[in-house]
Amino acid sequence: MAESSGSSWRRAGFAGAAIGVLAAGAAAGVAVERLTVGRSVRQKARLALDATGPYGDLRGTPGRVVADDGTVLHYEVDEVEADAPAARRRRLFGRREPAPVTVVFSHGYCLNQDSWHFQRAALRGLVRTVHWDQRSHGRSGHGVSQAGPDGAPVSIDLLGRDLKAVLDAAAPEGPLVLVGHSMGGMTVMALAEQYPELIRDRVVGVALVGTSAGKLGEVTYGLPLAGVNAVRRVLPGVLRALGSQAELVERGRRATADLFAGLIKKYSFASKDVDPAVARFAERMIESTPIDVVAAFYPAFAEHDKAAALAAFGELPVLALAGDNDLVTPSSHTEAIAALLPDAELVIVPDAGHLVMLEHPEAVTDRLADLLARAGAVPAGESFRTR
Repeated sequence: MAESSGSSWRRAGFAGAAIGVLAAGAAAGVAVERLTVGRSVRQKARLALDATGPYGDLRGTPGRVVADDGTVLHYEVDEVEADAPAARRRRLFGRREPAPVTVVFSHGYCLNQDSWHFQRAALRGLVRTVHWDQRSHGRSGHGVSQAGPDGAPVSIDLLGRDLKAVLDAAAPEGPLVLVGHSMGGMTVMALAEQYPELIRDRVVGVALVGTSAGKLGEVTYGLPLAGVNAVRRVLPGVLRALGSQAELVERGRRATADLFAGLIKKYSFASKDVDPAVARFAERMIESTPIDVVAAFYPAFAEHDKAAALAAFGELPVLALAGDNDLVTPSSHTEAIAALLPDAELVIVPDAGHLVMLEHPEAVTDRLADLLARAGAVPAGESFRTR
């Protein structure tokens, strides 16, 4: 008997919900508490949060650069305001004052540059910053080399070259502080491996937030090991199949929005009192990532191994920060990074999950301010207000 349209939608919906776990960096098989509020009420609440949520609305001077495979990458620059301390120093010293430090933020898998909203708001106008969208994310173009049924999967090395292209366009001179969350941290490591002279000559500080230098195949996502291993064996093929039916899967993912939201919250946050507007903001970023993009990026994480590349940061101020209950890139991975960089500042934020910069923005911003002071990007003792 032919399968009904409703049944097809339902099946695709649960597949899309499983992809929602991946989009948060997890794996299928999680249990979600039964929801007790009516669906129409929840839908209205989501619409209200979308309309009034103040997050992700910061924009800078836009720019575009073409990656080595032809992909168009979008970036934005926030310049130093005229009355900021750095600008006053430049007026005082004139041409003798070197180019300002540029802080470059790289975001994670299935997110976009807006995931740094709180840190961007705190630094805005005080420090020159660059925020960019990784290929196939946010406002950047879909990866050219990933296009079509025979498209190549993404590699972390490719993302490192993308970051180099952004740096060449948005910050061609002057010192740099590199900040990366999750996949963005891996991107920074790939940059260091491929362009060690850039790190040596221009980078004055590095922040690695909720990320990993490798061994991601050992992560269980808080699930039973046997189940995770079973999912891991079949997942690449399932993703490829779902990626070829993107439209159906996306409709199904929308149809199971409540389950999707619950999964994102579980794998993004650890606090029980996360601002609903922040949770919805994260959900909106993740759900905007198409299934074919999820499928193209996923294999890169199993292959990721950049522990040796960390040596390039050995003489630099480094911040290694993670949430204590990160189920996606556990804090043990951040501790392993810090162990390879004895002079790094290791910070494990209590009651925090994978999206620690959204969940506990003050903690992340404060530590980032300390790093910028150590790197000479801001005067010692400079404070930033998270807005």
